[in-house]
Amino acid sequence: MIQSSITKHKKFFLIIVLSISLIIFSSVFSEDAKDFQFKKQPEIQQVKPKKPVKIKLRRSAEDKYTWEITGDDVDEIVRTDRRLRRLLKIE
Repeated sequence: MIQSSITKHKKFFLIIVLSISLIIFSSVFSEDAKDFQFKKQPEIQQVKPKKPVKIKLRRSAEDKYTWEITGDDVDEIVRTDRRLRRLLKIE
């Protein structure tokens, strides 16, 4: 008889503690959800991937090289031309 009443008190106490902790945690997480917002950053949205520079390299019958360089970025085209001249040792 005494054992059953102690067990009932333990169950009741456990239910009360779980209920209180559930209420506390639910209020904490609901505040975080209210403050959470997506922020749009236009500088990130406008970033476009770079297109590579395309090179058509040709070798003539006299062992001379010529090439055509195409691309969107002029600075990248100039850098590529300089690098090709340096690698092929053309002045």
